[in-house]
Amino acid sequence: MTTVRLNLPTILTFSRIVFIPIFLIVAPTRPVLGAVVFSIASLTDFLDGYIARKTGQITKFGILLDPIADKFLVITALVLLVDMGRLSVFVATVIIIREFLVTGLRIAALTKQIVIKAERGGKLKTVAQIAAIICLVLGDSLFGIDLYIPGQILIWIALVLAVVSGIQYTISFWKKVV
Repeated sequence: MTTVRLNLPTILTFSRIVFIPIFLIVAPTRPVLGAVVFSIASLTDFLDGYIARKTGQITKFGILLDPIADKFLVITALVLLVDMGRLSVFVATVIIIREFLVTGLRIAALTKQIVIKAERGGKLKTVAQIAAIICLVLGDSLFGIDLYIPGQILIWIALVLAVVSGIQYTISFWKKVV
């Protein structure tokens, strides 16, 4: 595992960050395009880790940057949805606090050369969260199909999974680091 090396997984991670301002600009006025941009950015989250593991291109830099890029994308989307009136401040705040907590724990563990890998609950939370954000961005813009209610259901599922997996990460951190 090397420290810093520009490779395809790292480029994909950086691209996720580059997609953020594009998403912010297009989503409020062109929700379908915003959902497409968000979907592509979310897909890079899966691809960068998959490629890194399959090709042995895992780097400490990538391990650190990947969750930060993920959090930037999700937090941006949540704040935008609150601004658009499609998401409650409460739900956004709880999810954002969880994201900061887990990222902080993972970074603290990394300083001790310990990698806390994503657990099933965190992965399920991510899937529900991405699906919810896409539905909420789209609203009724996709052929007149109203995706607001499915988006709300999915975001509440993501919220519950966020809290549960946040507790799991905290327990895992204490067992491995303290």
